Amino acid sequence: MYTIKKTLYTKHNSAPLRPGLLTAKEGRYGNQQETQGGQEPGSRKSKVTAIEEVLIALRRVMRATGLHSKFLARTTGLTTPQILVLQAIRSSPGELIVGELAARVNLSQATVTSILDRLEKRQLVSRQRSLQDKRKVVVSLTGPGLKTLKSAPMPLQEQFTRQFHELQEWEQSMIVAALQRVAMMMDADEIDASPVLDVGLLMSPETHEDEPAEPVPSAAGNH
Repeated sequence: MYTIKKTLYTKHNSAPLRPGLLTAKEGRYGNQQETQGGQEPGSRKSKVTAIEEVLIALRRVMRATGLHSKFLARTTGLTTPQILVLQAIRSSPGELIVGELAARVNLSQATVTSILDRLEKRQLVSRQRSLQDKRKVVVSLTGPGLKTLKSAPMPLQEQFTRQFHELQEWEQSMIVAALQRVAMMMDADEIDASPVLDVGLLMSPETHEDEPAEPVPSAAGNH
């Protein structure tokens, strides 16, 4: 249903599976290609209306996001927000407090605190009093946390962000305007959402506990 122009890697082997174009059927997520109305993949009618093209594109985005979230959970046991938090901690040049971490990943402090609770439970991060100011609690990666992050695949959000920044300014503006209009047409422009490319609530794949601080509405329904 969609293509990913990347060289992909397996969980247990750093050698590339195969370079070039990879479809959903043979790519990182395994066989996930859909069929509709009993049709074989690729047998869609040649004439597709504009609204069908829009719906197909939206469906591909939702499935790509959902499949990647499942892929992260299966290979690392982590969610996209958890990986983004680990990356932000690793990139910090000095002591990092929770408030600063929340600002870096564009999430509320309550949400980041909840994410840290789960990461600390898995011994991927540690929190301790600052040596410079005992009133502050600083966050740091543990050895297992660094090892997990090194072996984790690139989040889809990071891949999308890199390609978005490579676009011309007018192309970026066009995408922003179009997506904002789509959100308005779907009565979703007033829904509270964080700038995280993930589906469902910001939850842990192990416990499936809802994150009450900052819900992100699910884009994909049950299929």
